[in-house]
Amino acid sequence: MSKKRQLLDEAKQEELMRAYQNTNNGPLRTRYQAVRLYGMGYKVDEILTITGCSVSRLRAWYAKYLADGLNALIDQRQGGNHYRLSAEQKAELSERLQHYTPAQLFGTKAATSDGQFWSVPDLAAAIERWYAVRYDSLTSYRALFKECRFSYQKSSGVYQSRNENDVAEYSAALEKKGGGLLFGSTTDPLFSRG
Repeated sequence: MSKKRQLLDEAKQEELMRAYQNTNNGPLRTRYQAVRLYGMGYKVDEILTITGCSVSRLRAWYAKYLADGLNALIDQRQGGNHYRLSAEQKAELSERLQHYTPAQLFGTKAATSDGQFWSVPDLAAAIERWYAVRYDSLTSYRALFKECRFSYQKSSGVYQSRNENDVAEYSAALEKKGGGLLFGSTTDPLFSRG
């Protein structure tokens, strides 16, 4: 059972139209337009096609607008994580990261086993030590790495060849214990040395 949509009166439609025309903020314009069209009785599918928003987002915007007006549609997120360090501090950080390794700063408490390469946990600890600053998300630390011209290196898988004698000894020991091989016996053609 669906609820009937509460339509907007002409004054609210005009308010949304004026707000739409007077802002250069693209996402905010989309919210104003979507709410206005929904409040005028447009079909939801048409609004989704025009604005590109989802049904749940559209209905949430509409409910916010009905409850609190235009201000409810303004983006309330608080940015500024990247401003916690000044440009000078970021330049100094870049130099320090080039000059020191995590092992030199933290010894055995470095995040990586040998402490030779910087990781996000090491960067976070260094920034907290040097500048008494803590960021809210790991993404902020990754962005700092990028600003300091550090690249992300994905470790490649290292193939370690098996010693055939060790494999044969292991198989023999396993058979002596009565366990047999998991995938056959030593007479299995897959294990023959032909």
